[in-house]
Amino acid sequence: MKLHELTYTKGAKKTAKRVGRGPGSGLGKTSGKGEKGQNSRSGGGTRLGFEGGQLPLYRRIPKRGFNNVNTIKYAVVNLEELNVFEDGTVVTPTLLVEKGIVKKELHGVKVLARGELSKKLTVKAHKFSQKASEAIVKLGGKAEVI
Repeated sequence: MKLHELTYTKGAKKTAKRVGRGPGSGLGKTSGKGEKGQNSRSGGGTRLGFEGGQLPLYRRIPKRGFNNVNTIKYAVVNLEELNVFEDGTVVTPTLLVEKGIVKKELHGVKVLARGELSKKLTVKAHKFSQKASEAIVKLGGKAEVI
């Protein structure tokens, strides 16, 4: 097969509807838009969500809460989850994503003190809870803030 032999599959391409081409075409005179009214005019029609002057749905539904655009979300890792690694491992956010402990890094990784750590690790993260960093240092590891 060559480039000049390529064709569309049957029914993939439709010819455009040719309107305003005389009464014999079936779409002459008013071009399928009916007689009068807003939708028959050029530029006619209404905006998205317009309900003819009735209070639109998006204004009728109660609004609640507040979404702060400046919020910082951390991917959370607990100490018990770090027991997967061997002694002396340097644990970084990218390594946590590779192992599947964290799905996404988000704005950073925060280590929390849930569970017990039994390995000596060097953990590099964006934030640590006070108890978590104490627990890592107590075992002879390091808690480094990135």
